[in-house]
Amino acid sequence: MDEIRDIEAVVFDVLGTLVDESGGLRAAIREATPASDEAAVGDLVTLWQQYCEREQQRIQQGHRPYANTQVIDAEAARRVAERAGIEEPAVVDRLATAGQRLPPWDDSVAGLEHLARRFPVIGLSNASRTALPRLNAHAGLRWHQALSAETVRTYKPAPEVYRLAVDTAGCPPERVLMVAAHAWDLRGARAVGLRTAYVRRPVGDPPTSSDDFDGRFDGLDQLVGALTAGQPAPGSP
Repeated sequence: MDEIRDIEAVVFDVLGTLVDESGGLRAAIREATPASDEAAVGDLVTLWQQYCEREQQRIQQGHRPYANTQVIDAEAARRVAERAGIEEPAVVDRLATAGQRLPPWDDSVAGLEHLARRFPVIGLSNASRTALPRLNAHAGLRWHQALSAETVRTYKPAPEVYRLAVDTAGCPPERVLMVAAHAWDLRGARAVGLRTAYVRRPVGDPPTSSDDFDGRFDGLDQLVGALTAGQPAPGSP
């Protein structure tokens, strides 16, 4: 495994990379529609995700005024409710906050803890400024700082979002490592000059053979090893 050298700060995507977005949505929709079979629940998850992806792209491309993820999630929840025949307002309201109750992947909490002993660790998410702290708390994610794309009123992969992370890191982009399970996210970061590392997850957007990322890893343990190889332990002289 190759080392990734000369990194001063590590930036993580959150949704899909550190938390299981699809699994969390599936659990919330199953709770809201207990009579649905797994195939029906899967169709509703797809409806939700496709709607959110489409609306975020429309905003990023300038075809819709900015709306944060709480607004878009509420819209997606209403569409799921209409499709599933859910009429109780309280059930729809709870479903709308499903994106704040996503479980972490098994290696996420420990991986962040290990890296945070060596580097400034920053979360960079499309989740809104209000939803992101709740999501982090539910999943047990601990950051030096967590940034929302809402600050620049657009969505990844718009370059303004990655520049927000670089400005926060306070070092040149070539010394900032962006970590994600989505190749599209890493391509956006690379276009702004950041270093890039892909971490494989059961869901996500795998790299193609033409993607020139600095590292590709099967999990956070491998990434931690690559980043800390040859570095002194915390507290060492």
